[in-house]
Amino acid sequence: MPSEADTRANYIDPALKEAQWDSHTITREYYFTAGRKLAGGARGSRCFVDYLLHKNNQHLAIVEAKKESEHPTKGLQQAISYAQKLNIRFVYSSNGLQIYELDLLTSHGAFVDRYPTPDELLQRYEGKATDISRLLRNTPFQLESGKTPYYYQELAVHAATDAIGQGTNNILLTLATGTGKTFIAFQIVHKLFQARWNRTEVGTRRPRILFLADRNVLADQAINTFNPYDSDLIKIDGEEVRRRNGKVPTNAHIFFAIYQAIAERENIDGYYKAYPPEFFDLVIIDECHRGGAKQDGSWRAILDHFSPAIHLGLTATPKRTDNVDTYDYFGDPVYEYSLKDGINDGYLTPYQVKRVRTNLDELVLTDGDLILKGEAKKDLYESSDYDKTIIANERTELVAKAILDNINPLEKTIIFCVNQNHALNMRDMINKHKTITDPLYCVRVTSDEGKIGRDLLERFQDNDKDIPTLLTSSQMLTTGVDARNVRNIVLDRNIGSMVEFKQIVGRGTRIFEGKDHFTIIDFRGASNLFYDPEWDGPIDEPEPGGVKEPPPGGGKGGGGDGGGTPPEPPEETLTVQLSPTRTLKVIDVEIRYIDENGRPMSAQQFLERLMLKLPDLFSSLDELRQRWANPDEREVLLLQLGEAGFDSTQLNTLRTMFHAEACDIFDLLAFLTHETPMHTRAERAAKTRETSTLFERYDQAAAQAFLEFILERYERTGTVELSRKSLANLVQLAGQGTITQLSQSFGGSAKDLLQAFIDLQHELYHCV
Repeated sequence: MPSEADTRANYIDPALKEAQWDSHTITREYYFTAGRKLAGGARGSRCFVDYLLHKNNQHLAIVEAKKESEHPTKGLQQAISYAQKLNIRFVYSSNGLQIYELDLLTSHGAFVDRYPTPDELLQRYEGKATDISRLLRNTPFQLESGKTPYYYQELAVHAATDAIGQGTNNILLTLATGTGKTFIAFQIVHKLFQARWNRTEVGTRRPRILFLADRNVLADQAINTFNPYDSDLIKIDGEEVRRRNGKVPTNAHIFFAIYQAIAERENIDGYYKAYPPEFFDLVIIDECHRGGAKQDGSWRAILDHFSPAIHLGLTATPKRTDNVDTYDYFGDPVYEYSLKDGINDGYLTPYQVKRVRTNLDELVLTDGDLILKGEAKKDLYESSDYDKTIIANERTELVAKAILDNINPLEKTIIFCVNQNHALNMRDMINKHKTITDPLYCVRVTSDEGKIGRDLLERFQDNDKDIPTLLTSSQMLTTGVDARNVRNIVLDRNIGSMVEFKQIVGRGTRIFEGKDHFTIIDFRGASNLFYDPEWDGPIDEPEPGGVKEPPPGGGKGGGGDGGGTPPEPPEETLTVQLSPTRTLKVIDVEIRYIDENGRPMSAQQFLERLMLKLPDLFSSLDELRQRWANPDEREVLLLQLGEAGFDSTQLNTLRTMFHAEACDIFDLLAFLTHETPMHTRAERAAKTRETSTLFERYDQAAAQAFLEFILERYERTGTVELSRKSLANLVQLAGQGTITQLSQSFGGSAKDLLQAFIDLQHELYHCV
């Protein structure tokens, strides 16, 4: 029967050639995502299209191929979703006998006689193209050898340069934290440089560009990204101006500044006023949602002064009520890429949530509790009161012990506390109960720590160093921390702002080798914000006033780095010592699974979703048994479960929920689908020893010793070591020499040894 490959070779390829498409304008089997990260280093399926049609660095259409025997539009919906991800307007689906064309702009679909030519498709896109945008699209990216931009980065760059080519004055890009906004900005600048674009006459001179940030660490990170243009860039700050005898630098093309350094201050004109309004051709505003676009915002005066320039805003924040001024100023984004997209595409790390409850989440003081300072003003203190209006070190110690109980000792972890004092107390309690002896295992990194804290943060960010491992902070680490190997985000403070919550979560999303997921450990219910309707996309970053730590005692901190309103006096804090007769304990650790939209599910919801998916993977108990007993099929089944949202980490957690830690995942799945009794791994191994014919078939001592070793390892670790690729390591661990040597006891060849390895697993799952 003709296959899909036959359709491509016999029908689609000749039809495209007849329509003047060639190897320069067709990419076959175009893969454009990395595949969602799954447990054990696995990846989910990558998105790809059968044909990507393009010309002049512009995606024009995709073609979906079907078997000749299938309906020509079968699978069209998936092709539409891929076209939407790739910002493609036209979708074609064909079984070779018919060609269906769908225009996503007009939603009009119809069967057509032929494919349009490249020029015909380009003509349909002409409303978006200008000579300048085409010039910028065709200017190559600046890339290291062998590196290519991710598909969404390429689309973001082209969307921005298209807008510049159309003469758009205010341009907005919205992409989730961790997806490379600064890299995108650099590529835009590179294209403008190479094309010698400027606001007056293209091709005459290179542009002058101002890159604005609101924190030195962000500006410095951007400077590092722009390193290929090192000789063309300079940072505007007081030190540089003083070095030039009070003159602002003008002898560069790329200027970096934090707005506090160039804005007006009390009795001092801003440095920006020393530049003529038309000096810059482009102003890039990093994290532009942080109040800068408001009429009285921190950056607005600078933007107004440089109004002749094009203003390009970069943000991680989708439009919401608290940043409507940003969208009023820049308009709708020319390109968006969300946290959900980043995780599902495999460019950001998924997460799970542990909600930890203690018997001190609510506190009623008794006569046995000692008031050390302040006055009790409430009958009931709730979790939101701790370390703000009441300090009870006993609770901090309980939380510290619970943190250590719920992480692996050398997993890099950031603990977000209420304020600097709380971060100090948490550090001390962690160090009191830690098992790692290094004095810098857990450190506080807050603004009070100064250079020492910054140095410790740099060491924490170094993925080649294990120490420091745990950082305690309050707000200083919510942004600007590019630590890719963070495995745990601990929340021991209430978070009232969705902006702040999203950017805290963003500290864990960076991709790192061997990091399948990160865990949010929540002691105060802050993770309930996942259920808020506004949790629908990219991670936000904080407002400019949120970059300083709250002062000790729980009071409100001051504004941004540029001064402003004096801080309010701290609230009076009640400090208590709880009665020694109280029993302090963790009463519940609830693991919440995450759905495809990034929202936590209860265990019951997770189980219900699993039960709906399992019939798609096996239709009977016999089929499950056959698939699980074969190591190759078992890996495929686990991958399919992972792609459906149920990876091995989640399945193991589910096994714990059913008190089946000593059982195999197979037994759990069989119980859930067919209500069969669950057997422990020890029971399966014992029954296999009793009934197996392998011990008689292979009667040499070395063979029998190896078979017994496999059963013992299975009892201890389950199927983790029973894959085909683990066989060589098992032979080594068993002390049986090499595979070649051990094979002599199994018939003489490595193939015989492998077959015995597979047969033993078959008997494991068929013995009971």
